[in-house]
Amino acid sequence: MKKTYKIEVDCANCANLMQEATKKVEGVADCNVNFMTLKMAVNFAEGADPKAVMPVVLKECRKVEPDCEIFF
Repeated sequence: MKKTYKIEVDCANCANLMQEATKKVEGVADCNVNFMTLKMAVNFAEGADPKAVMPVVLKECRKVEPDCEIFF
């Protein structure tokens, strides 16, 4: 399952760090963060619950970019 979320991030490097952090979260098969459109596309692993995975994604992203926001 693929879902797209609006994000708030200050720089392209931070967006890249968020993308890499998200890819490491259990339940995420792949992730693409587009700084220009401020969107994060997340491909969830089969059987993963996006409502359970996304709070973990936000927590991991805030470790690399404390001011980031993901709207889900």
